[in-house]
Amino acid sequence: MHFLPLPLLSLISAVLGSPTGGGNGYSAVEVRDVLMGRAAPDNPSGSYAPATVDCPQQRPTVRGASTLSQSEQDWLRTRRSKTVDPMVQFLKNAGLTDFDAAGYVTSHSSNFSVVPNIGIAVSGGGYRALMNGAGFVAAADSRVPGSTDKGGIGGLLQSSTYLAGLSGGGWLVSSIFANNFSSVVQLRDGYADSSLWQFSSTIFEGPKRKGISIFNTVEYWDDVMSQVNDKRDAGYDVSITDYWGRALAYQLVNAPDGGPAYTFSSIADTPNFSSADTPMPILVSDERRPGTTVVSINSTVYEFNPWEFGSHDPTVFGFAPIRYVGSNFSGGSIPDNGHCVRGFDATSFVFGTSSSLFNAFILQNLSSPSIPSVVTDALKDLLTDIGNDNDDIAAWNPNPFFHYNNDTNPSAAEIELTLVDGGMDLQNIPLHPLIQPTRNLDVIFAVDSSADTTTNFPNGTALRATYDRSRTEIANGTAFPAVPDAETFINLGLNQRPTFFGCNTADFANASHIPPLIVYVPNAPYTTHSNVSTFDPSYSDEQRNSIIKNGFNVATMGNGTVDSEWTACVACAVLSRSLERTGTQVSATCQRCFNRYCWNGTTDSTPVSSYEPTPILQLDALDSAAIARSGAATGLVYGVVGLAALALAF
Repeated sequence: MHFLPLPLLSLISAVLGSPTGGGNGYSAVEVRDVLMGRAAPDNPSGSYAPATVDCPQQRPTVRGASTLSQSEQDWLRTRRSKTVDPMVQFLKNAGLTDFDAAGYVTSHSSNFSVVPNIGIAVSGGGYRALMNGAGFVAAADSRVPGSTDKGGIGGLLQSSTYLAGLSGGGWLVSSIFANNFSSVVQLRDGYADSSLWQFSSTIFEGPKRKGISIFNTVEYWDDVMSQVNDKRDAGYDVSITDYWGRALAYQLVNAPDGGPAYTFSSIADTPNFSSADTPMPILVSDERRPGTTVVSINSTVYEFNPWEFGSHDPTVFGFAPIRYVGSNFSGGSIPDNGHCVRGFDATSFVFGTSSSLFNAFILQNLSSPSIPSVVTDALKDLLTDIGNDNDDIAAWNPNPFFHYNNDTNPSAAEIELTLVDGGMDLQNIPLHPLIQPTRNLDVIFAVDSSADTTTNFPNGTALRATYDRSRTEIANGTAFPAVPDAETFINLGLNQRPTFFGCNTADFANASHIPPLIVYVPNAPYTTHSNVSTFDPSYSDEQRNSIIKNGFNVATMGNGTVDSEWTACVACAVLSRSLERTGTQVSATCQRCFNRYCWNGTTDSTPVSSYEPTPILQLDALDSAAIARSGAATGLVYGVVGLAALALAF
């Protein structure tokens, strides 16, 4: 066990102020939204119900997926250039004493075939994934005090082009972008009269404090019911995902009633995103094919981004403009006599779709006294209509890909597209959109908070699922590095420390392209037992902060306590593909890093009977006390911040 020195601990502090809210109605909040440049209540109906609108002069169409959208291409030209300065600063801080990494990027700053292209992918895993992923994002965010000091990786977020999330990781990404690309510190500390990130009160009870237009549990559920009914009354099918997403939004979106009119497409219009000052958010969901109850590895994977919704897979191989997904597309276009619809892409419906596994969260609590009978009756009626086998679906009706690519699209004849949690095909890390050759990424930081073991820690299953899929026809030639079995991950400790996959590009000699280097960052117990249950519905502020802090330590290896060269090794991973393209010799430091962190193909498939990892650093004080009382660490042991110097609670 390592002990984190106080000088390093004191570097991490939460001195960022929290903007105060105010006002008691939509008008005040809308003014604030404009001033902050955040995602907005863009639905023309002003509610959760989609609205019929006149089509724009250039009518929306579905495009083929052979290239990126023109919107993304235009945005990338600005975003890639804006990653240069933060990347140069990150590399200056990295401690690569035997190679001028900052000078290397600066000298190639106008050549984006050389400048590294970075992505971050945050896995699913409920609140555990949100909090652990938040720790990584905070560590990578140069706005967080202490993140750019020795041992930190601050600036990696600002150097990144894409930030992808799935299920619980999608909650994190959605919350960041729905709230003005807020830092994790701002989200954690919240705003006046806000239920933002207040996880101590479950979604079944509703927000604990009196917030804007929230008074008690009954009124909270009345609001949720009314919002979903608005959509139904407008003529659209609803599913349990609608209720789930709306309830969760109260914790994730800092707006009255969880922002029912907030849309995912409104992100594209926010000043900080449209000016390419932030990475591009992407969420992921899987299709459950008609007439099936199993989501297999060859199921179509869909992505949601600020401009589009669709799939790179050869089944659909198309993207619809997400702002108009509620319109009646047929064969890739809207009929001349048809109207357009906006507002179907409610932010809560998008992140609810990506996490539809948690529909069961609500269903398992139908007997909760917190949920009014009118709501439970409505949910039971839904189950009667759709059947228990369909309780995990999100109903996207009308299907944007109706009669599109009829020969290959399994849902082409269906008026409803049935989507489920993005991790249901075992690809619990949203790598799919980031490994597409059209996006040309060099490195992906894959943050894994999956609960693969009986003790709720990852064992590489998500990576292995993506690798297995890459060897099937549905991958359409998209390459991915080889990944070993679960036993090897545990026996070699690959799930207790970062590991690089795909270091040797000679392995892809027969592939059509070289895939990104994967930097696998698994959840592990550094300063608290962060392996809480996926379905645990509530966390005290202390528990929340302690798990975020643990994620910060996972990302930085304890601010360099476990490996003093870790920041340099992160820099080497960022540079790896670029150095190879330019024929630049790898420095001795980078060579040491690759020797240390690259998986070299060694396997150990000895059966593993149990997996009970010991803490890597000193446990937080109350976590240690909990262990002493229980006699053992378990998957449900929580920790709180034990040192006052950790004001940020990382």
